[in-house]
Amino acid sequence: MNAAWNEFIGIFKETRKHLMTGVSYMLPFVVAGGVILAASVALFGEGGVPTEGTLLNDLFNIGAQGLFFMVPILSAYIAFSIADRSGIAPGAIGGAIASSTGAGFLGGIVSGLLAGLVCYYIKKIKLPKAFASLMPIIIIPILGTLITASFMFFVVGAPIAGVMDYLTQFLTNLSDSNKILIGIVCGLMTGFDLGGPVNKVSFTFAVATVSAGIYTYAGASAVAVCTPPLGLALATFIASRKFTVEEREAGKGAFAMGLVGITEGAIPFAANDPLRIIPATMLGSAAGAASAYMFGVTCQVAWAGLIMIPVVGNVLGFLISVAIGMAVTAGVAIALKKDVVLEAPKADDSNEELDFDIEYIS
Repeated sequence: MNAAWNEFIGIFKETRKHLMTGVSYMLPFVVAGGVILAASVALFGEGGVPTEGTLLNDLFNIGAQGLFFMVPILSAYIAFSIADRSGIAPGAIGGAIASSTGAGFLGGIVSGLLAGLVCYYIKKIKLPKAFASLMPIIIIPILGTLITASFMFFVVGAPIAGVMDYLTQFLTNLSDSNKILIGIVCGLMTGFDLGGPVNKVSFTFAVATVSAGIYTYAGASAVAVCTPPLGLALATFIASRKFTVEEREAGKGAFAMGLVGITEGAIPFAANDPLRIIPATMLGSAAGAASAYMFGVTCQVAWAGLIMIPVVGNVLGFLISVAIGMAVTAGVAIALKKDVVLEAPKADDSNEELDFDIEYIS
């Protein structure tokens, strides 16, 4: 019993390794999808989705598809890190459900860890030799997917709608008389899950207020949305020792995405080290959004980033607010993160990809 418990605890002790594996495989999707999407929005020049039927709209859709795969890939390779190849399919499907239910990258982390654990222990089940060959190709994918997907649908996904309704009502009931509080709430929500459900509630509220001819919340949102990727890009520049080589490369893509208001540019950092990065993005976005309210910044389009300058009211206040948000995000991230310890390079294991789970076949 103690051995089994120690084995279980050992998996969780390596959570950071599992997250880093997921992030390393996810990163090309974030960079490819995010930069292509950012370029289409920047060239469009009006914020939001480019006009349908145009080349820029096609580019936008290509980028959006790249970002869609971000959470399933993250989840799949977190599971892979725990359970090897048998965890990939359950992890990817669980991550896709996390995306479709609005659970975002945090849901992807949950589904990846769960799928990995489930598949890891299913592999330990001893079957008669006649059925052992079914384990890697039928039993693990099906059983692992059913358990992971059911959890994501009914335990993680189902409560999300109620939470979102509550947050929307909470924002609606906030009085404009306490503008700093509204800015802080806007920033905290935006920086919490970086494009996930809580972030989307804040953005949806910005869309609703712009539709009603109220532009102050959209001004705060425009600052809050771009602050996490820009702030983390700044952090990788001024304190590179705190970030891995992959994160420093991700910082370049995050900077481009931040300029055009794509919060997801911060996800590789948050997925890799959520307990240190998420507080930094929340506090930075809150500081930037509160400053925007204090300076009376407005935005006539429900989008974000520096490309919104043509439709921003009080451009100087907008730029100062973005700078404040970036500085807080970078400062908190640098203060919380430890210096990266470089690992010795691993031996080339490329030939292992040709192996199958022969332990079940022999």
